[in-house]
Amino acid sequence: MPKIIGLTGGIGSGKTSVAKILEEKGFPVYYSDDEAKNIVNKDPILKEKIIGLLGNGAYSDGVYNRKYVAEKVFNNSELLEKLNHLIHPAVRIDFEKWVASQNSEFVFKETALLFELKLNQQCYKSLLITADDNLRIKRTMDRDNKTYREVEAIILKQMPEKEKCKLADYIIYNNSDFESLQVATEAFVNELN
Repeated sequence: MPKIIGLTGGIGSGKTSVAKILEEKGFPVYYSDDEAKNIVNKDPILKEKIIGLLGNGAYSDGVYNRKYVAEKVFNNSELLEKLNHLIHPAVRIDFEKWVASQNSEFVFKETALLFELKLNQQCYKSLLITADDNLRIKRTMDRDNKTYREVEAIILKQMPEKEKCKLADYIIYNNSDFESLQVATEAFVNELN
């Protein structure tokens, strides 16, 4: 069985960039958020449960309506928790099947909620990608065409970086350019091996 390394970071930290570098180095990466987006569309039982929780607007023409769902749960932590309790077990099962199919010493589970959901307890090690808040906000504004306030609101809902740093086995600070991020990721890989 491969050793699982949890790869995490808040919005705009650069965790997806690190995941792509790791893939280029031959490591399998499971993108939890992307897979969750697939699962909510292809699992009929999960679809029924989500509609039961959030109403018919959760799907538009049979496709998961992310905007509607986000509006319903963003300021309702109880509803968000109920939604997570539906989606996360389905993602966990999918991930376990994926791990079983991998033929590598290490596999990476890329997920924003590694520490929040205590998924790090199922991992061999954890890797946190972090950056200064202002840089994360700017990156996210540029990438997602969001306002400063919108990104700030998302960051305030996430676990504080200081708490994540205390929990992480490895930390990469992504406050510079892509080349520096590549060098730091390579140093992490060398340490791993």
